[in-house]
Amino acid sequence: MRAIVISALLLVSGIAFAAEDKIDEQLLSRFEARVFKERGSIPYRLFKPEKYDPQQKYPLIFFLHGGVGIGTDNRRQFNGGNDVPAKAITAPEAQAKNPCFFFAPQCPPDSGWTLVFDTRPSESMRLSLAALAKLQKEFSIDPDRIYVVGLSMGGHGLWSLVSRHPNLFAAAVPICSSGDPANAPKLVHLPIWCFHGDADPLVPVDNARQMIAALKKAGGNPKYTEYPGVGHNSYVNAFKESELLPWLFSQKRSAEHPK
Repeated sequence: MRAIVISALLLVSGIAFAAEDKIDEQLLSRFEARVFKERGSIPYRLFKPEKYDPQQKYPLIFFLHGGVGIGTDNRRQFNGGNDVPAKAITAPEAQAKNPCFFFAPQCPPDSGWTLVFDTRPSESMRLSLAALAKLQKEFSIDPDRIYVVGLSMGGHGLWSLVSRHPNLFAAAVPICSSGDPANAPKLVHLPIWCFHGDADPLVPVDNARQMIAALKKAGGNPKYTEYPGVGHNSYVNAFKESELLPWLFSQKRSAEHPK
């Protein structure tokens, strides 16, 4: 029941702000618009390092947008606050230190990133993972440095994704979202930095606290930052943390937990 309530709130938040198109055209221009097709299709945006060298292996950010990004226009995944991670990570000064790919699929209105803690992936997630696998064949991407970042509905999808594929990612950054504490034992080896505002009206902060407590109880060592008085936009604070990107790009998938 808790999962259904959270999912409903996140969906409502997406619908409520559906008319608020706040898309940074300059940011959008940094990304190539693509569509992946395989027993269905999903639009996505791809940022490539400016001086891409196929002889070098690059990390990749897999970004799961929140509810205000749903659509089929291949633009809205950067709508509203969903632009915050992309701006921080693809900024020239950030790329000078950590050149990387940024992969941002777009979830359509009739789907979701997860099926409410179901063990099956949603169609959008299945297609996104297939698109990621194709990108790994097309470009020189380091399989040990694939990171996942999710906001709100996307953070909810992130928790479900890493629980189903605990050895795929080198690190995870869930923000203003909810996970299932029962999955914590699967994730004890995964570097996680979770962010939440204690005044979040859509996803109560107790969801993050319970997830972090479960991870620690299971033997994990997650990082957790909670912002007093901050609502659902804790991603703004998160990407102002000077240590977030250095921490993220320093992570590598452990040899003890291969793909």
